Amino acid sequence: MADAPQDEQIARFADMMAALGTETRLRIVRLLLSAHPGGLVVGEIGSELGIPASTLSHHLEKLKNEGLVKVRRESTFLRYTANTQALQDILAFLFAECCTRNRAISPEEVTCCKEHTP
Repeated sequence: MADAPQDEQIARFADMMAALGTETRLRIVRLLLSAHPGGLVVGEIGSELGIPASTLSHHLEKLKNEGLVKVRRESTFLRYTANTQALQDILAFLFAECCTRNRAISPEEVTCCKEHTP
């Protein structure tokens, strides 16, 4: 029988990755990472990415529900920040085997930013 906690973890990461699986949400998360740790208010996110408020609200709610972003109220504004721990957990999950068991990718390749030319 499969290991239930491991199956639950895989299902959780699958849901998180599905939430990241749209261009708009991926752009939002990247923008919030660039604004970390202060984050951005909704209007700033919409202005910077050119996303209408109603559409942006839907995407931010999905990211929040999956634990990929955090939100806090500041007076009448909502400030969003990237949940860096959740994103780090996804990366650790994805690269755990390749970096430890068979060393298909060195940890430096994953953790260091490098220009990638297709």
